Order: sequence, then C-alpha cells, then structure tokens
Amino acid sequence: MSRSTNQKVLPGSYGIINQMKYEVANEFGITNYDAVDKGSLTSRDNGYIGGNITKRLVALGQQAMINQGQQAINQTQQIDLETTQQTY
Repeated sequence: MSRSTNQKVLPGSYGIINQMKYEVANEFGITNYDAVDKGSLTSRDNGYIGGNITKRLVALGQQAMINQGQQAINQTQQIDLETTQQTY
C-alpha cells in the first residue's frame, strides 16, 4: 500500500504518467512492472525509473517552451499550484 500523500497537479495526467512509468521500467528490463512488488526492487531500480520519468517530463516542458514560447509559460499560470514559502 502506498503511503504517498502527493496529489497530482493535473489529475487527468495519471494514465499518461503511468504509461511512461511502464515504458521506462520495460527499457530497464522489468517487463512486468505492474505485477512486481515495488518494495522488492532496489532503491537504485526505483530511483532509476522515477528519475527517468522526471527527465522526460522536464524535456517535454522544455520542448513545449521552445515550440510555443510565452504561450507555454502562460498556460502554467492557469494551473493551481500550492506555493508556500519556507524559512530556514
């Protein structure tokens, strides 16, 4: 059971990100990732999958900014992001 309290910024993206997760796992040699007990994987394996998803999402965002310029940046302002300032 997942203990993550993370909430999706865009709930409609869940399926697409899940598909990306399976593709990255498959590239890493884990062909049945949906059936694998994630707790049995090493931290390195889980980190590799998550890290590569992040790299791909950043690349998608960068490509959108290149292609759409200011319009892509303006679209992010329409997303309700909870921003808090932390003092250290």
